Amino acid sequence: MGLDLDEDEGDPGKLEHNANLDDKKNNTEETMERIFIFDTTLRDGEQIPGACLNAREKLEIALQLARLGVDAIEAGFPISSPGDFEAVKAIAEKVKGTTIVALARAVREDIEAAWNAIKGAERSRIHVFLPSSDIHIQKKFGTNREKQLERGLEALKYAKSLCPEIEYSPEDASRTDPEYLVKVVEQVIAAGATVVNIPDTVGYAVPEQFGGLIAYLKQKVSGIDNIVLSVHCHNDLGLATANTLAAVENGARQVECTMNGLGERAGNASLEELVMAIRTRKDYFGYFTEIDHKEIMKTSRLVSRLMGMPVQANKAIVGANAFAHSSGIHQDGILKDRSTYEVIRPEDVGITAHAMVLTARSGRHALKQKISEMGYDLGEQEFEAVYNQFLVVADKKKQVYDEDVAVIVQDIIFADLDHGKLYMLESYKVTTGNGEVPEARVRLRREEVIMEATSQGDGPIDAIFKAIDKVVGAYHKLEDFQVKAVTETKEAMGVATVRVSREDFRALGRGSSTDILKASAKAYVQAINRLYWLLKRNPDDGQ
Repeated sequence: MGLDLDEDEGDPGKLEHNANLDDKKNNTEETMERIFIFDTTLRDGEQIPGACLNAREKLEIALQLARLGVDAIEAGFPISSPGDFEAVKAIAEKVKGTTIVALARAVREDIEAAWNAIKGAERSRIHVFLPSSDIHIQKKFGTNREKQLERGLEALKYAKSLCPEIEYSPEDASRTDPEYLVKVVEQVIAAGATVVNIPDTVGYAVPEQFGGLIAYLKQKVSGIDNIVLSVHCHNDLGLATANTLAAVENGARQVECTMNGLGERAGNASLEELVMAIRTRKDYFGYFTEIDHKEIMKTSRLVSRLMGMPVQANKAIVGANAFAHSSGIHQDGILKDRSTYEVIRPEDVGITAHAMVLTARSGRHALKQKISEMGYDLGEQEFEAVYNQFLVVADKKKQVYDEDVAVIVQDIIFADLDHGKLYMLESYKVTTGNGEVPEARVRLRREEVIMEATSQGDGPIDAIFKAIDKVVGAYHKLEDFQVKAVTETKEAMGVATVRVSREDFRALGRGSSTDILKASAKAYVQAINRLYWLLKRNPDDGQ
């Protein structure tokens, strides 16, 4: 990977990347450059093992991402399945104010599927990718650089004939020979790419090196100022956010990221970290985004709930402890002036104190208004179902918070759309006590047939899960189980998340209730329904 560089140019992995910092620091807000936010939560983020979003769930996340103000939403990989195609198509038709992007390999069928899925969008973009590193070209494709580039250009030109806005990604760019990468980028620009993305596909880069690579491309590639230069960094070494910001300093103007840093393996650069770093340290970076930062926490929680991926407590910006202070010294400072130990105010990302706004006596109109304010659009039947469940919760809790309402709404609107609906929880009963082995009796409905089974377990939830397995006549391995309260107080709504596997398939289920045993049973049944749907869809790979 040797380079024939002039002596003063140096190694592209160690190029000076602060040359323009002094000028940038002196910029006023009026002269700052915009950084475009490309969210790939629904594509790369959903590739987490066990994550399973149905079309309605993907649409709800996309609508919230639009409210958040992202510039582009990578809605999915349409060729991957009929379900993903339909989900991307629905997002393209219903989500306004942002570019809808569909991913495609450098394959004609992929590109056709991507275009057919997104052509109904206000603004659409096809994202074509093809590896450029020698290890990928030789090991995955068994070809050479010239043929690989020819294949990529052919695919790009076909995509361009369908859609005016094309993004091209040379996969594994951070491990690609820089000279060859210059050639690739230069030729895809000439072929019509409007965005060129430089991925750190396996999270191998370090900030100085990656920033240097972007500076090298800006210096060497003819026509690069005519396109948007983008980066997509993975977090395998915990450097995704740092690498992305280093790239921005050196000329990248689009950042690809996900909410909560979700994604393959260790995940992607976190949207919330990038946005708040740029906003909080604008004195240093000198850039801005169009993100409505007060929507960050709402978006984070929605993604966490629907994908069944709890946010770690110490996660930057959106973790439960991000604005918590336990040290006496810190508490004293915070009481005197919050800026002593907080560089970001909780309100900046949409964290507000819980306020009781609804009770059982609030009535339909107040509930409907609250649901509308939260961004949900319900039909009359859906609203009535939500209202009835709301009354049940209000009678138990007395104090109902926004988070409770959100969970109720999501349970109702997603229930009928969940894969399979093979089984439904009718009832359960658990007996347990000191010195007694917990025993559960569970009743499930399958169409019009009620089935019942009893089982013992190490605890009441284990007994419930084993009884459910007896009813369905199959053993399911429990890989993960979590219960989380969505609000404070002892009457809080609990959301249970389970991940089960059978054969080589995994599925995730969620359930909510003020009764954590019921929430757990609902989650387990939902996971089994989804698992059976996967087995049915893939008969050759399943049973």
